[in-house]
Amino acid sequence: MFFLDRTHSPAVPLASPVHRSRTRRRRSGVAAGLLVVLAVSCTSGPDSPKSTAGSSPPSQERSASSELQSDYIDVVNDVLPSVVEITTEGGLGSGVVYDKQGHIVTNAHVVGEHRRFTVNLADHQQPLQAELVGRYRVNDLAVIRLEDPPSGLRPSTFADSEEVEVGQIVLAMGNPLGLSSSVTQGIVSALGRTVSTPADGGSAPGTIPNMVQTSAAINPGNSGGALADLSSRVIGINTLGAVDERLGGAAPGIGFAIPSSAVTRIADQLIADGRVTSSGRAALGVTVRTVLETDSAPAGAAIVTVAEAGAADEADLRPGDIITGLGDARISSVQTLAEALAAHSPGDRVSMTYYRAGSSHTVQLTLDTLRSP
Repeated sequence: MFFLDRTHSPAVPLASPVHRSRTRRRRSGVAAGLLVVLAVSCTSGPDSPKSTAGSSPPSQERSASSELQSDYIDVVNDVLPSVVEITTEGGLGSGVVYDKQGHIVTNAHVVGEHRRFTVNLADHQQPLQAELVGRYRVNDLAVIRLEDPPSGLRPSTFADSEEVEVGQIVLAMGNPLGLSSSVTQGIVSALGRTVSTPADGGSAPGTIPNMVQTSAAINPGNSGGALADLSSRVIGINTLGAVDERLGGAAPGIGFAIPSSAVTRIADQLIADGRVTSSGRAALGVTVRTVLETDSAPAGAAIVTVAEAGAADEADLRPGDIITGLGDARISSVQTLAEALAAHSPGDRVSMTYYRAGSSHTVQLTLDTLRSP
């Protein structure tokens, strides 16, 4: 149910794990709830004039407060009907209606190994049935489809991730802890975060690049829900919440969402073909395992298999070679190799250092495109 981030890269300045805002089993008797928090504060001294240069009169402050509150309510009314609850045999999570044909985008860890699901729409009384279209575990994304989409289904509008800015106000919508149709607010705290994840159930360890960091609360059950801006556009799919090992629990105000442009790129391919051939992510065309020093410290990533006509094959790499460097990054494990690749794009020309039969070698190669396993 929870998932740890073992990343120590400067890209995620946390010496802490991260948990998936994973599905949790539904508890009976939990009422649907909706929460939007808005705080406005102003102070003045006892002898301060009612209005001074450089400050707004109370009436203007009230007007600005009311306008912002109206913006919040408009976003909730526009986006929340597109956010659904997805239930599997193992628990529940969230999803976002993608199109009028009944496709819903969510996280791969929400659907797990299941192929059939029960879906509750925010504005529909009866539960609906859905089936799996495809999943792409590398980016923790999946698409399911309603078997009988109702009329009036409301797809979300997805933003261009390039337009997202640090400091934007955002609302996170989903079903945390089984509280359906919940809303929390925050800002975009940072962009371009790289987050690594260990194995979880049927999911292999992974590294997700270019994630949106937000201060909006992301809790178990929020996975697959919407992170929306004040223009009622989805800028990301809620996926992770940070955990501080020293505190032994959640680290408030640090959550992560998969950016909307990555979501639409992957979802469109899953809907069209059931698989991903153009992920926008770099690959070597190898499978690897971590090798250890005599003192059990990680020593590198040993190549197990080499894909025919892939980047490694073109560079004459072989099973048994141990990768120790990629570009400027030192490679000591499978995880550090994944993180190094996440910083590059398909087609990049990079140097790679490896050991073969006890000797060090360096080769130039052109990175390939990561595809569906």
